[in-house]
Amino acid sequence: MLVFTSILTSSFYCPPDALDQANYVSFIADLKKHNVTMHWKDKSNKPFGSLQRLRSHFAEQKKELLFAMNGGMYHDNRNPVGLYIENSKTISALNTAKGEGNFFLQPNGVFYINDNKRAFVRSTPEFKTDSSIVFATQSGPMLVINGKIHPQFQEHSKNLNIRNGIGVMPDGRILMAMSKKEVNLYTFASYFLKNGCQNALYLDGHVSRAYCPEQKWEQLDGEFGVMIAVHN
Repeated sequence: MLVFTSILTSSFYCPPDALDQANYVSFIADLKKHNVTMHWKDKSNKPFGSLQRLRSHFAEQKKELLFAMNGGMYHDNRNPVGLYIENSKTISALNTAKGEGNFFLQPNGVFYINDNKRAFVRSTPEFKTDSSIVFATQSGPMLVINGKIHPQFQEHSKNLNIRNGIGVMPDGRILMAMSKKEVNLYTFASYFLKNGCQNALYLDGHVSRAYCPEQKWEQLDGEFGVMIAVHN
């Protein structure tokens, strides 16, 4: 099993020093202005897989892809490990099982967007399914839980990796980020907390990729399951 999982010109919303563009590729999406969507399979019912294929999909529709990144953990066949909702259809059920690996480091959680264009990150025990959810992806572990860093993270941990994640800021905007260098989970969680996210979710590790042309960061490879996109 691999661990996985999408932003606009971040400098429009936060000063560059706050977003730390030297160490992170980051994007802040405003659902009042941008479309944030999740994608798994193409019209041929095959997983998109790479950010290149996802970008081509938007180009065919004459839409501009502003930001994209992998968006949730997946099995070898690219099926989501946990909950996945796309266009209001539940494709994969909520996973409350116990197991090994980052996904099962409790609590894990869900990032979702409802039909009122509001985004949320909730721990799995707190998450409630309802018909208003348009997009959702489950991953883990939670990075920030109600304003506090996950209690199992250690500040000086030597478990370093490239990492990507997603959080919701106090004003409802979505912060998506990937580290440019290897960091531990505590450092990565601190980044979201520093930028005001009361809840944030880990998406994936060393396989993570991001596409952010505004920052001249275009990683178009990968072989993913779910991906998150920001587009016009």
